[in-house]
Amino acid sequence: MEAAAASLSGSNIFHRNYRFSRSINRRRYIASGSRYFSNSDLNTQNHSVFKGPNLSNVQIQKRNLRLQMNCALGVCTFPENVMESHHSHIVEEKLGVLLLNLGGPETLNDVQPFLYNLFADPDIIRLPRLLRFLQRPLAKLISVLRAPKSKEGYAAIGGGSPLRKITDEQADALRMALEAKNIRANVYVGMRYWFPFTEEAIEQIKRDRITKLVVLPLYPQFSISTTGSSIRVLERIFKEDAYLSRLPVSVILSWYQRQGYINSMADLIEKELGKFAKPEEVMIFFSAHGVPVSYVEEAGDPYKDQMEECIYLIMQELKARGIGNDHTLAYQSRVGPVQWLKPYTDEVLVEIGQKGVKSLLAVPISFVSEHIETLEEIDMEYKHLALESGIKNWGRVPALGCNSLFITDLADAVVEALPSAKALSASTENDEEAEYDPLRYLVKMFFGSILAFLLLLTPKVVLAFRNSLF
Repeated sequence: MEAAAASLSGSNIFHRNYRFSRSINRRRYIASGSRYFSNSDLNTQNHSVFKGPNLSNVQIQKRNLRLQMNCALGVCTFPENVMESHHSHIVEEKLGVLLLNLGGPETLNDVQPFLYNLFADPDIIRLPRLLRFLQRPLAKLISVLRAPKSKEGYAAIGGGSPLRKITDEQADALRMALEAKNIRANVYVGMRYWFPFTEEAIEQIKRDRITKLVVLPLYPQFSISTTGSSIRVLERIFKEDAYLSRLPVSVILSWYQRQGYINSMADLIEKELGKFAKPEEVMIFFSAHGVPVSYVEEAGDPYKDQMEECIYLIMQELKARGIGNDHTLAYQSRVGPVQWLKPYTDEVLVEIGQKGVKSLLAVPISFVSEHIETLEEIDMEYKHLALESGIKNWGRVPALGCNSLFITDLADAVVEALPSAKALSASTENDEEAEYDPLRYLVKMFFGSILAFLLLLTPKVVLAFRNSLF
């Protein structure tokens, strides 16, 4: 499970080896469009998909990741046999773009099963090998315990997540942006933990007989728990299907460095700063979704490095516009007793309030759509905490949504990724299956079952299950 990452300076290409070895269940899609065009339509210049200002002051640490792909600055192609053409010069191309996102419960009744799907993902709760067979029982336990509080949050924002609606709108906007570039494509939506599931989107891609696919996760920065988890599911599905295993695919692993994204974020920040009486005194407060520290330090997740680099780029763009406000970064949405990336958003808000900061502009930096983390956690919980801590003037930058500059830049990223699409390799073996030992498995089942039984007998758990059933 070794990986090598080269340092990034300016727009130099760097490579990371990623390895996905586990598999898990799920499913779904949305979209439209296709056309005939010649291979020459996609003859673009060779260039890095992600370009930006010189980053000589920003160092990207070498990381070890459990993934295996050949990547060029955020664009990942699967090197194997390219799907064969029946024509030498002009072929019928049916281009597909698959947008990947988290998904969210659409009603309050969806909350507990959504949480179960989330915590049943081994990339979300990373259990030791000895206890991995407890993944689903533990997910059931946590989802039942957390559902009441989560339901309160979703009830506060209207009774469900708006993520599906917004992502569908982004898919339609991206399709139209591609059409404006004379590229017709079917744009699909695949959610990781709720409808429309990724598996359903893949089934529709097969039915539509797509001949080339670009996978675009709607997470600007790469993390094992977001993009990594979704790509692992795709790898499993493609490996098991003869048609999909030959389908040329290009995956855009991250796009936080793209100038269109940086400019879009800077535009939104500049606009919101203008609403304050004294814009120059406003603290720009970047709040990113957190991940456990172990993901970064033990699993080699590049998320923290990419987040810090992303904020550096945005602040450099603002500085070029004459905006030199103080800024800070904190991480929100931590869950459970483990240590997460610091500093924590709630703690920093109290601290800067005590230091005398009176005006603050919150910027949700890892979110491109409004959902519970922005609408409830930031707009309600953190705003209330900030005002209690002495901050008098509060503002919040909206998520990008269907911002025209942002969508156009995503369309550019898709076009740039097309020439590098190649077929998914079916050679990756599942390490866990290769290391299967029946005796060891029985021992783990025996002792793990005892542990699970003891946990399930605790009064709090019994009460939670009783309340969920009656």
